[in-house]
Amino acid sequence: MVNIHEAKTHFSRLVERAEHGERITIARDGVPVAMLVALEPKTRMARPIGMDRGKVIMHPNFDDPLPELEPDDDNPDDPMNWPPA
Repeated sequence: MVNIHEAKTHFSRLVERAEHGERITIARDGVPVAMLVALEPKTRMARPIGMDRGKVIMHPNFDDPLPELEPDDDNPDDPMNWPPA
C-alpha cells in the first residue's frame, strides 16, 4: 500500500511493478481508495482482413428508393396484424 503523494512521486516505478503482476493499493490517510493493476494482454487473435470476402452479397438494387407505402399501410387497423395482407 502506498499513499497518494508517494504514488505521484514514484508513478513510473509503480506502473513498472504493476506490469510485472503486482497489485498496488493507493491510499489516502491510510484508507485504500484505488488500485493500480496491469491490463490483461489481448487473448483474442487478430482477425485477418478480407476473411469474409465472397460471403457478403450486395444486390444491385441496394441503393434504390424504397417503394411508396399504400395509404392504409401508414395506419393499419390492427397493429397485431402485421404485415398487412
